[in-house]
Amino acid sequence: MAPKRPNIVFIITDQQRFDTVAAQGYSWMETPNLDRLVREGVTFSRMFVTAPSCAPSRASLFTGLYPHTTGVLRNDDPWRHSWVERVAAAGYRCVNVGKMHTFPYETPLGFHERHVVENKDRAHPMLPFFLDTWDKALHARGIEKPTRVTHRRREDYRDRLGAFVWDGPADMHPDNFVGDLATWWLDRYEGTEPFFLQIGFPGPHPPYDPTPDALALYADRDIPLPILDPDDLAGQPAPLKALRAEHMRQDHDAVVHLDEPSSEQLRRQREHYCANVTMIDAQVGALLQALDRRGVLDETVILFTSDHGDCLNDHGHSQKWTMYEQSVRVPAIIWGPGRVGPAREVDSLVSLFDLGPTVLELAGADVPDWMEARSLTPFLAEGTDAEGRRYVFAEHARDAILTETAFMTMIRDRHWKLVTFVDSPEGQLFDLETDPEERRNLWSVPSHGAVKQGLLDAILRWRIESDLVTSGWTRDMR
Repeated sequence: MAPKRPNIVFIITDQQRFDTVAAQGYSWMETPNLDRLVREGVTFSRMFVTAPSCAPSRASLFTGLYPHTTGVLRNDDPWRHSWVERVAAAGYRCVNVGKMHTFPYETPLGFHERHVVENKDRAHPMLPFFLDTWDKALHARGIEKPTRVTHRRREDYRDRLGAFVWDGPADMHPDNFVGDLATWWLDRYEGTEPFFLQIGFPGPHPPYDPTPDALALYADRDIPLPILDPDDLAGQPAPLKALRAEHMRQDHDAVVHLDEPSSEQLRRQREHYCANVTMIDAQVGALLQALDRRGVLDETVILFTSDHGDCLNDHGHSQKWTMYEQSVRVPAIIWGPGRVGPAREVDSLVSLFDLGPTVLELAGADVPDWMEARSLTPFLAEGTDAEGRRYVFAEHARDAILTETAFMTMIRDRHWKLVTFVDSPEGQLFDLETDPEERRNLWSVPSHGAVKQGLLDAILRWRIESDLVTSGWTRDMR
């Protein structure tokens, strides 16, 4: 008999950088439930996103295509189809609880049910109006939603760098709210078909807003401070200097970005961010308990990752929109008793959208030949030997925040990272073996000209091959 198809729980956080799970060597973190998934599952320590912002990354993840093919190049670009439609066609009950960042926000995308929770802070005149499930719950409880509008009432608003303590009811914190809603669904669902449950936590995206008990865990933690190097800051390409300036002009997501923050401010920002991750970790534990109560824990595969990272002032930058490791590298764990080999770390280069065909294969659904992503299932079984990617790529177009370039592209292999801007002679080239912190830009160093040209040529080949592979998708979407 063929093995029973597993239930699939796909957890995606928002803006969680790679160095945030204790069991992966980051001892300042408090993540006991994610540590369990690491001990009992497979982790991918070199997982890279295809775009360093929410919607482009998520649209790429849920199609298996790069942003230049999906056409979702910035937040609020429309996307209406995903491989979830194939999972549903394969007989799964498909449910989304939390953030997906589709546009329109409630596009079905193949889900039978969507319980949408979007960004924590949407109080900006440039953002489309939308009342999500969390907004409605806050209103029903008579609670004013915390946003940059409410935080600006604080006398110390500019000093906080987006770090505030959640002072409302703990169950109404957005990450607790989404986790509770997902576990409630698991307790209430009466169907017999396998389920695909996608859970999108709004955190640790700013505002960095942990509850007091979560924040207290980090009072005495030795959290590394940001990489801040005057030569690095002075030598960054003009589009990145402009990006820094934009963040200093605008308090995006209630984060006031300062040119020269104090060590105390930087430490506080990171303590709040890490505490937000710990809150999500607690909700992962609650989900494991709910699966156990339902009697399906051993019949379920859990995938955990994030849509991109957060610089947290590394290299002088706020949030994402750059190609530094803290922005484009994310945690990734796959766990499933009997299906996933325990305590294995894969350090091969892999790409976030590779999780798409992985889910399709787990669900017994067809993987279309136009999909550029590659399934990670060869890495999952104990004792298997699989090959990662030679290169990973990321890209981003001009938006309302990254304003001074029409398009930037990253290529990275095990040794080198190159970032190019389509409309600028400037770029970035890092020797990751000798400079893993990306402090020394070698773009203009003549002795590295051959390396630079080789990587630029590889980008050209990739874009041509990408158009050939995805022609079937392009044709089907007409």
